[in-house]
Amino acid sequence: MTRTRILGTGRALPSRVMTNADLERTLDTSDAWIRERTGIGERRILEEGRSTSDLAAEAAAKACRAAGVTPAEIDCIILATVTPDMPMPACAVFVQQKLGATNAAAFDLSAACAGFIYGISIADSFIRTGQFKKIVVIGVEVLSRILDWKDRNTCVLFGDGAGAAVLGADQGERGILSTHLYTDGSAWQELNIPAGGTRVPTSRITVDERMHYVKMNGREIYRLALKNITRASQIALEHNAKGPEDVDWVIAHQANLRILEGVADRLKVPLQKFHLNIQKYGNTSSASIPIALDEAVEEGKVKNDQLLLFCALGAGVSWGSALVRW
Repeated sequence: MTRTRILGTGRALPSRVMTNADLERTLDTSDAWIRERTGIGERRILEEGRSTSDLAAEAAAKACRAAGVTPAEIDCIILATVTPDMPMPACAVFVQQKLGATNAAAFDLSAACAGFIYGISIADSFIRTGQFKKIVVIGVEVLSRILDWKDRNTCVLFGDGAGAAVLGADQGERGILSTHLYTDGSAWQELNIPAGGTRVPTSRITVDERMHYVKMNGREIYRLALKNITRASQIALEHNAKGPEDVDWVIAHQANLRILEGVADRLKVPLQKFHLNIQKYGNTSSASIPIALDEAVEEGKVKNDQLLLFCALGAGVSWGSALVRW
């Protein structure tokens, strides 16, 4: 049986660290308030002069080295982001150039925090049909540049970073077992950037009214994430005739520690099986899962033949899950 395997992973994180103590100086907030509600202690902020594609190319290069693949062997780049270098062309185009993947088709996809799961699902289809042989899937965000740093309800949550994985075909039982993707467009207003597109074009009014920053109904997103991430995870297990006891590691989107605690409880998978790094990086949206995966691999947690569950929910709202035999 031909399956799509993750051959190598990589990550890239800015060197600048912004702690909760740093935020206390400019916002009506505190380290205790942020940690109690989110589990976040600090996040990374991209340096001036660098862009989304810089982080993405760095993570992709590391993933290629880990996979033993040269950039010239990559024949497709799938880049998940809501913070591209510019509206046109695709951020993946700049990554192709910086990576030196001269033989690769390259395109972006936008599914926010669920972007990496959407990306590996598309890559899985490409590889199993034989259209491409080696694909790099990247999740990358520079959210610090679309945050309202006067809004403590959003700016304390997010950070910058990139993660990547090289995927290729393999014969056997190891690899992506299934992916499951969902969207409920009726909830679009719960998490969005109101202006800057064709619906509300950029104008002096939209800038003055701070409509180009992330807006979120945190209470509703919490409810939707808890319900939908749990159900998508259950579907992935049921589809493969597996139970919670079969899961070795959960590589979940690092949105909020309280959400992950709730998912663990409902899913009946101990929180100790969740690789957690939200305390260090905050919510990095599309980059969250691949960063966590690369960390878990580097730390030696993830071993051959283990069963990994990926799960996430983001703006749209879009969500999904994937089950992978490592």
